[in-house]
Amino acid sequence: MTVKKTLAAVALCVVAPLSMPLAALASEGADRLTRMLEPLKTFEARFEQHILDASGERLQEAHGQMWLARPGKFRWEVEAPYQQEVISDGEEVMLHDPDLEQATIQALDHRVTHTPALLLSGSASDLIDSYDVTRQQQGSAETFTLVPKLADTLFEELKMTFRGELLTTLQMIDSTGQHTDIEFRDARRNHAIDDSRFAFEIPEGTDVIRDTH
Repeated sequence: MTVKKTLAAVALCVVAPLSMPLAALASEGADRLTRMLEPLKTFEARFEQHILDASGERLQEAHGQMWLARPGKFRWEVEAPYQQEVISDGEEVMLHDPDLEQATIQALDHRVTHTPALLLSGSASDLIDSYDVTRQQQGSAETFTLVPKLADTLFEELKMTFRGELLTTLQMIDSTGQHTDIEFRDARRNHAIDDSRFAFEIPEGTDVIRDTH
């Protein structure tokens, strides 16, 4: 997977009591994460994204801003080192690359296992069916480790860390061992976000490709 595609795919320490059976631990993690995500209606934050290869060498850094509104709407804007945006209006998703003057539009895949953005903007109740979830707590930080039960995903493991009700970090590992670490700041949740934020605005002269697969 290329660095640019990873940017678009667009995301520790204290073990639970040893007396708790593994099945109970997984169930507790899924139930707790569901309770964390179910009240989430909207989320907005600045982000910094770091991509490292399997050996830990840093491949790319990026930063930008993201918005989401459940169900199924999100906007992920990379501002640097280049511009790129991924937008979903709840029915279709558009990847817009201004440098290439190209936009690709396809039907939104509603499987929550497909992308981290859909994990956050989709139904929290689907987590139990789609992931094996475990939970760890260190001080005020709660970290959930999600391992997809199906193979058709963009990542093999995903970690979400919350402080209080706010998501602060997202860490993904793909099949090649490549790591994507995303840190969120200036986060807000459950505030009003205008629907126009999730509308496709395609500049004149942009080559539009519709993927029907």
